[in-house]
Amino acid sequence: MARVGLTVDRVVEAAADLADEVGFENVTVSALARQFGVKDASLYSHLKNVQDLRTRVALLAGEEMIDRIAAAVAGRSGKDALAAFADAYREYALERPGRYAATQIRIDQTVVASSRAFHRTAEITYGMLRAYGLEEPDLTDAVRLLRSTFHGYCALEAAGGFGAPRDVLASWQRTIDALHALLEHWPEQEKDRD
Repeated sequence: MARVGLTVDRVVEAAADLADEVGFENVTVSALARQFGVKDASLYSHLKNVQDLRTRVALLAGEEMIDRIAAAVAGRSGKDALAAFADAYREYALERPGRYAATQIRIDQTVVASSRAFHRTAEITYGMLRAYGLEEPDLTDAVRLLRSTFHGYCALEAAGGFGAPRDVLASWQRTIDALHALLEHWPEQEKDRD
């Protein structure tokens, strides 16, 4: 029988906290069971398997992250919205490293399709980029550019990968300036390109 007070939400929140402490890749059902002082089987009454646990942490983290981004970009447009979006993204990635790592895993597309956080993320991100006058397929290309730039920067910063004496935050702000300039002058797609 599961320990009284143990719920799916409580287990997922504890797993997200554990991910921030020890790294997302180190979150296991056994490690989580030890934290609750229960046997692994007690958690399996709330979870299918470790993949289910990791997916749930990813969904929780995605919702937390987009809530933070949505609050930051509310009422803003153009460069102000881009900077607020980027700063909220970076702050979440650095403050919640395990949760952030969870947002980068590949999730089953049927789960993604029913995720409120996924739909809000797309709505907010695409809405911000439409202010630059972008339409498909440029929207998707711009989303990929922003995600890879933000993720790469945050991953390098978290790992201590910036060794030059230049202030990391100053470089971040210049990166946002450069992205804004690029988005304002997005290259037209060549018709004959494969």
